[in-house]
Amino acid sequence: MPTGTPDVLLRTEGRAGFITLNRPRAINALTHTMVLAVDRALTAWEHDPAVTTVVIEGAGERGLCAGGDIRAIHDDARAGGTASEAFWRDEYRLNARIARYPKPYVAFMDGIVMGGGVGVSAHGSVRVVTERSRVAMPETGIGFVPDVGGTYLLGRAPGELGTHLALTGGHVGAADALLAGLADHVVPSTELPALARDLTRLPADEAVSRHTVTPPPGVLAEQREWIDACYRAETVEAIVERLFDTGVPAAKEAATTLLAKSPTALKATLATLRRSRALTTLEEVLDLEFRVSCAALTTPDLVEGIRAQVVDKDRDPHWTPPTLPEVTDADLVRFFAPPPGGDLGLHP
Repeated sequence: MPTGTPDVLLRTEGRAGFITLNRPRAINALTHTMVLAVDRALTAWEHDPAVTTVVIEGAGERGLCAGGDIRAIHDDARAGGTASEAFWRDEYRLNARIARYPKPYVAFMDGIVMGGGVGVSAHGSVRVVTERSRVAMPETGIGFVPDVGGTYLLGRAPGELGTHLALTGGHVGAADALLAGLADHVVPSTELPALARDLTRLPADEAVSRHTVTPPPGVLAEQREWIDACYRAETVEAIVERLFDTGVPAAKEAATTLLAKSPTALKATLATLRRSRALTTLEEVLDLEFRVSCAALTTPDLVEGIRAQVVDKDRDPHWTPPTLPEVTDADLVRFFAPPPGGDLGLHP
């Protein structure tokens, strides 16, 4: 019988412990309480010899997890509160823990997997996507910057694929998730119940191998030439200019997409991504992202972006400042300063 909390259901069956994110109406968006519940489960099962594999999945038909509860972040930012900073401290620590977990951590990345959903899945040791998967770090569209170790993952994608995905916020399907290093295996969504049963009695690798298939081709491999050429430019402005100049329709579409995002978030994202590439460990990157996230919390664009996309849903954000040239290098300095509440401190 499941235990845990109403929003995080826990059960053990055979050799496996199952974590089910259980807010299906919100596509299982993460709250602080949910993060703490997952962490407690990992602690208990790490020291339980009967549990040899941990599985995380999402309730409902829509996806594993759409990210953090951004309505709560919106309200906290408007009020000038500290709840979001406290949430991120525990969430990022959980992301690091998942990456270092000593037992197989199997993530069913079915359906929508975005933002914080990537954080609780793509750092795992066994990452399973399906034909329904839509994996993304869409933060620039709400005036935010990819976090939860997103810049670590995307910064290590082949060529400039990660830069493209981080700036545009575009989602990828199964084949492209494998290409970008966000997943390891493709299993048909209809096979997930059978895979879950096999995980209760077999080693994780053996269980997954019984259900793995080769996905249809994605789109990113064919787009590598213009993606790599355009996104290696030094600035966001230069990236946009190159995209428009390629003559490739998909590149022009990407440029148009970028011009609709928060100019401040785009420049902060590019700077964060390139700094993260110079770092060695996930913990170092999470420390960096924590600084950036706390700074973003105080910008007008985060509140405005969430308002436009989630609260009022008019899809008409008014960014401050409204254009890329108006965001200066001096404006970006504060994104990398220690936050008032102190650094995360994952890396010594």
